[in-house]
Amino acid sequence: MTTEKSHLFYQSRQPRPFLERSEGIYHYDENGKRYIDGSSGAMVSNIGHSNPRVLEKMKAQMDRSTFGYRLHFRTHPSEDLAARVAARMPEGLDKVFFVSGGSEAVETAIKLARQYAVTQGEESRYKVISRLPSYHGATMGSLGVTGSPIFTGKFAPMFTEMPKVPAPTCYLDRDNLTEEERGIKYAEMLREKIEAEGPETVLAFLMEPVGGASTGALVAPDSYYTRVAEICEEYGILLIYDEVMTGAGRTGKFLAAEHWGIIPDIVAMSKGFGAGYAPLGAVVARHDIVETLLDAGGFLHGFTYAGNPLACAAGLAVLDEMEEQDLIGNAARMGDVLKARLTALMDRYPFIGDVRGKGLLLAFELVSDRETMKVLPKEWNAHVELVELAYERGLIIYSRRTRSGYEGDHFLVCPPLIVTEAQIDEIIAILTDALDAFAANHDLPVVEEVSA
Repeated sequence: MTTEKSHLFYQSRQPRPFLERSEGIYHYDENGKRYIDGSSGAMVSNIGHSNPRVLEKMKAQMDRSTFGYRLHFRTHPSEDLAARVAARMPEGLDKVFFVSGGSEAVETAIKLARQYAVTQGEESRYKVISRLPSYHGATMGSLGVTGSPIFTGKFAPMFTEMPKVPAPTCYLDRDNLTEEERGIKYAEMLREKIEAEGPETVLAFLMEPVGGASTGALVAPDSYYTRVAEICEEYGILLIYDEVMTGAGRTGKFLAAEHWGIIPDIVAMSKGFGAGYAPLGAVVARHDIVETLLDAGGFLHGFTYAGNPLACAAGLAVLDEMEEQDLIGNAARMGDVLKARLTALMDRYPFIGDVRGKGLLLAFELVSDRETMKVLPKEWNAHVELVELAYERGLIIYSRRTRSGYEGDHFLVCPPLIVTEAQIDEIIAILTDALDAFAANHDLPVVEEVSA
């Protein structure tokens, strides 16, 4: 672990070793220690690290051109990638705007929605309803729709806070409703919020189809998705899916929306879309939204690196790998395996309260009491401690505080989509060792296997 002075700064002073090389699902530090990338970085490295075919295609593009400003030239990589993305989208979503990351994608989506409303003579529509908790990015605009007080609170005077509805955390509910009824209950909270805000002021509803870091791979009951779409249509508001984390195959479909047959009006993607090979994201919108906007004078928005040919060449190569290696299918198959292995850990560790997710976007949550889902003592900082115990043992997982960022502890286990069953066994073995150590540190019960 390096102790020399660094001029870099990010979130904290947390020490980390220098990365020497990466291959497949593994990282190696400069001392030769191997780490399993059990979280794909920040749920980014969908096709694994250092894929030689992707690097070869990027090198070929580098030999031609690394940058061509979109106002000066069209480029084949950006046009070709847009066409490939459009072909993957639900019917009607065929206009693509490239960005460099998830925050840019969300910012673009909400600005696109607003400008479209203005072209329709609906200047009063500006409110984007989102969920609490949720995370949609780090820019000032995306902070306004992010439902995470720990990230937004200090900056609250600097942006417009948008309305929120409760995220469908049905696993915490203790009522007599069926799952279908719970889904409807949470969806109807959107209707109530629209009415409370004034339907004429509401522009859009923004949601993650499967929760990201803020809710730990939260999946709502099926009824929720259909009812939300119906409510948006009823009130004439746009439905925006934040698929920054879920898009590009992570959940076992190219878009998580496909699991429920939902066609959003606008989709934001990033992370696994470029898979860590280049900063890349995309906003995909309905044809009529974009054409109306262009007819009215154009989209008042843009980024310098939008449609960068090198980034788009990387995106094309990533799509090639996903299709040729059937990585989306593998995400579905290995997701079932990993979820079963994580669920089995609940028998050994009574303090695992829930396992959830879809495909290879999976999480487990630690609690004091599984029946009531009471959180572990806040001062334990379990979300940090278990990550460090796993890291010491050569496994990288991703954590966040479950209850709006202030307490509770969930952990995302999201390896690259190339993962094999044998590698899942490696992940579970290291995770088990880390959980044993965590239990010992806090005198928590561990149920040993009883031999027959």
